[in-house]
Amino acid sequence: MRLHPVAAALASAVLLASPVQAAPSTPSTAEPSPAAADPAGYVNPFVGTAPGGTDFGHGGGAGNTFPGASAALGGIQWSPDTVTHQHGGYAYEDNRIQGFSLTHISGAGCDDYGNVPFMPLTGRPDPEPALRHATFSHANEEASPGSYGVKFDNGIRTQISVTRRSGVAHFTYPSNDAKPAALTVDAGRAFNKATGNITIGSRTLSGYTDSGGFCRSTNRYRLYFHAVFDHPFAHTEPLDGKTSGAYVSFAPGTRTVTARVGVSFVDVDAARRNADVEQGGRSYDLLQRAARNRWNEWLGRIAVRGGTEAQRRVFYTALYHSLLHPSAFSDADGRYRGMDGLVHRTRPGHVQYANYSGWDVYRSQVQLLALVAPREASDVAQSILDQGRQAGYFDRWTLANGGTRVMVGDPLPAMAAAIHAFGGTDFDAEALLSTAVAGREDERQRPGHKQYDTLGYIPAGAKGVWGSAATTLEYAVADAALAHLAGRLGDTDAQAALTRASGNWRNLFNPASGYLQPRAADGTWPAFTPTQRTDYVEGNAAQYTWMVPHDMPALFTAMGGDAAVTSRLDTFFTQLNAGAEQPYAYLGNEPSFNTPWTYDYAGRPDRTQDTVRRALTTLFADRPDGLVGNDDLGAMSSWAVWAFLGMYPQVPGSPQLALASPLFPSATVHRGNGVDLTVLAPDASATNPRVQSMQLDGHPVRTPFLPDTFLTRGGTLRYRLTSP
Repeated sequence: MRLHPVAAALASAVLLASPVQAAPSTPSTAEPSPAAADPAGYVNPFVGTAPGGTDFGHGGGAGNTFPGASAALGGIQWSPDTVTHQHGGYAYEDNRIQGFSLTHISGAGCDDYGNVPFMPLTGRPDPEPALRHATFSHANEEASPGSYGVKFDNGIRTQISVTRRSGVAHFTYPSNDAKPAALTVDAGRAFNKATGNITIGSRTLSGYTDSGGFCRSTNRYRLYFHAVFDHPFAHTEPLDGKTSGAYVSFAPGTRTVTARVGVSFVDVDAARRNADVEQGGRSYDLLQRAARNRWNEWLGRIAVRGGTEAQRRVFYTALYHSLLHPSAFSDADGRYRGMDGLVHRTRPGHVQYANYSGWDVYRSQVQLLALVAPREASDVAQSILDQGRQAGYFDRWTLANGGTRVMVGDPLPAMAAAIHAFGGTDFDAEALLSTAVAGREDERQRPGHKQYDTLGYIPAGAKGVWGSAATTLEYAVADAALAHLAGRLGDTDAQAALTRASGNWRNLFNPASGYLQPRAADGTWPAFTPTQRTDYVEGNAAQYTWMVPHDMPALFTAMGGDAAVTSRLDTFFTQLNAGAEQPYAYLGNEPSFNTPWTYDYAGRPDRTQDTVRRALTTLFADRPDGLVGNDDLGAMSSWAVWAFLGMYPQVPGSPQLALASPLFPSATVHRGNGVDLTVLAPDASATNPRVQSMQLDGHPVRTPFLPDTFLTRGGTLRYRLTSP
């Protein structure tokens, strides 16, 4: 059985729970409950729509998710928008909805999308746009994977379901209201400044909207839409006298109206065809049922058994949020608008994807996607390559067909490398590697690269670079990910060069302080405190000092050895989510994601087991405030999914899985390529995190890492667990 090189180096580390042996427990002979036939029934889309944990100034402290209808990796997210705004469009504490817009991103820390809101009403719209909303009660609201519904206090009921690139809305108007059934559609409104145009037909509304500006970027996009209603309009007029909006009403006595809407980033005809092809004239009920069935196929890729109802709800909600993005960007016919503004076409049978929060998702979300859906993940990796070729560089955070230059590092190539490591190999990996390596010398892709390449680090206060220390560490991680990819492709020269570059974190290690800290261009160390945020990004020095996931043994040697590291980690985890101002863990944000698993590299997997379990059971919940930070297009939720399974992709670009312990007695991952991974732990519970022993296909495993072959061959991992 071949171990990853780091795991092999730690082969002497014993996986048993702790140096002090716990009393043996008797494995349960009871079979866990069957896997859920309807895992979608456990999903609560409202999780993350209310502030969770403590507000540390990062995205308002909320998960910033949305509760509306979306397909897995869908290109339309038709969801309600409240008057009180949060970046997902919906604030759970507000009881006022001002429209149902067609596009959203889940969990981001900045605004974008929210395009073309539909708003049903009776009679005329209020002359004051700020008053165009309706109140509702959560008791009259429901959401599940693929559908959303709400009944306003005024009696109007809205039901929405979706396919991948289209949606259907069913509006029911109160029979006791003498005013005509009506609605508004506004292509001139989005979460950021928008303009647009609507063409009004006898029972169609079509047009486009121009918007953008994510995180104050200059990125803009154009979204086309086409809506067909099952009743002709009795009256139409531009909304507020502008061609960007429309007000339509229906004949007296009309009490139900169905709208079918397609979207496209290519043109209106493509939007219309997307709806025609994907809906095929099926009724709302049939489309809703199909959407839920499709979600059950996706969620059923990980079948868990046992545990409590609440644990299953948290798990499947996290898995659901992990699979909302990236978003299908190409049309049903394969056409899409590229980063160069031109229309391209995908390979037959493949999909172009968009919306990459690279700094967030390279750490765990893309690995999870590749684990359960290697075919779709391969298309994501190919889409990343296509974006880089069309734009001339790899951006860090892309939205629609444009780059935003948001965040730091070089994460998109690392995402593709991670997908390849986890089995998503159906893309041009050689071209990805060569394009990414060339892009390391592009200032747009790697700000400050000249100093980084010359000094081996970006000096403190470097102009044009956000967070010199953080960016240096991110470049080192990205180089390590590409080195792993080069090794799998047999490019030994690139592997060697990238591996050397991945060691640049050493240039920031100050032996006098024991921290990775900013360094001046002349090699001296400026004044420093562990809680400083200067030269770091959304974190501080104490948190970033552990941000060397690819080279933990070397970092620990520099820190004075495993015992010293364990003591420091114990202090670090005095708090799990302390925010960016304190010298403790900040698991509500990405730079701390890998830290609970670092104990594995110090020969103390028992500490990883305890810390991961404590984080999972205290920081995540089945409530609107059940996320402790921005979900960042599934990054936060994917961490929870991995924690439930008791494993984590610690090294970007590598198939290595660091181990904690599973929370469910049984979990089977159906990879979609004929390979199944099964994790059995009959004694698993919230209070039994400690591993007494573990076997892989009947053979003892004595390191806190899984062999690389586990992902490709599958197998059964069997634990004996006990309490601390």
